[in-house]
Amino acid sequence: MSRIERIRDALAALQPTALEVVDDSHQHAGHEGARDGRGHFTVRIVSPVFAGKAPLARHRTVYAALGEMMQTDIHALVIEARTPDEAG
Repeated sequence: MSRIERIRDALAALQPTALEVVDDSHQHAGHEGARDGRGHFTVRIVSPVFAGKAPLARHRTVYAALGEMMQTDIHALVIEARTPDEAG
């Protein structure tokens, strides 16, 4: 299973209505994170679980869902987290 598939599987716990995971690792060749094997990713996620949460709380929710992957597979993560109303 690819890293993108593993990220998507982990984020399924947030019941997304839309989810896009992009591997940006190729843009960081030679960067510290690339040397240790962890990747750079962008996540665009729309979920009702973000309702009423500030941006920092939304990011923490995503980090929590990804769990150990933040230590083993992901060096850098760009997060765009919206509610269905905001994405509308």
